Amino acid sequence: MPSRLPFSLVVLALAASPLFAAGEFYCCPDAASGRSICGDTLPEQCRGRAYRVIGNSGNVIKEVGPPLSAEQKAEQAAEARRKKQIDDAAREQRYKDQALLDTYAMPQDIDLAQGKAERDVNLAIQDTQARIDEARTKRKKFEAEAEFYKKKPMPADLTKELRTLEHEIKIQQELLEVKKREFDTIKAKYDADRKRYYEVTKRPPTAAPSNGAAAPAARPR
Repeated sequence: MPSRLPFSLVVLALAASPLFAAGEFYCCPDAASGRSICGDTLPEQCRGRAYRVIGNSGNVIKEVGPPLSAEQKAEQAAEARRKKQIDDAAREQRYKDQALLDTYAMPQDIDLAQGKAERDVNLAIQDTQARIDEARTKRKKFEAEAEFYKKKPMPADLTKELRTLEHEIKIQQELLEVKKREFDTIKAKYDADRKRYYEVTKRPPTAAPSNGAAAPAARPR
């Protein structure tokens, strides 16, 4: 049966009871009288309210707060989402850091990788520039031929060749600009790798390679 004695007396009474050793008791204050209501199961009056769980030693072993309000539940959910985002970000950073250490055994490996990446881009730039020069040479040849048709219709195949070459030059020039911008991307990537490698390993950072890596090809005039 629920008890309505003051909480301190309830604890003493329960501790003295031979039934107390059998398990736990649940107590909550009565809203009307302020006295405690206790039982070996959660009293009906305690449902939906804060209550205490008393162990067989007579001590309070757990305090259960009242149900959360809608606002408190929303705040709790938002906090849980924020914590999950932080945990996910930390897990992702650990994964990236391990990948970084697996990629570079020493700081000099970053310099070597950067140099190779820049040389590869430089070769692509040279190849693209060669394609542009070749297309321009062909276009010049066909333009000279087109001079004979200033006062009469130009043959369809000549018109098609000139249009095709103009399109080819435009595409290759756009590709050339993309390749040149890759140097900035490469530098930013390896600078970031170098900085993070130092932060993870606590080794002093090395300067980015100032020679050994091919410089970007000159822009076509």
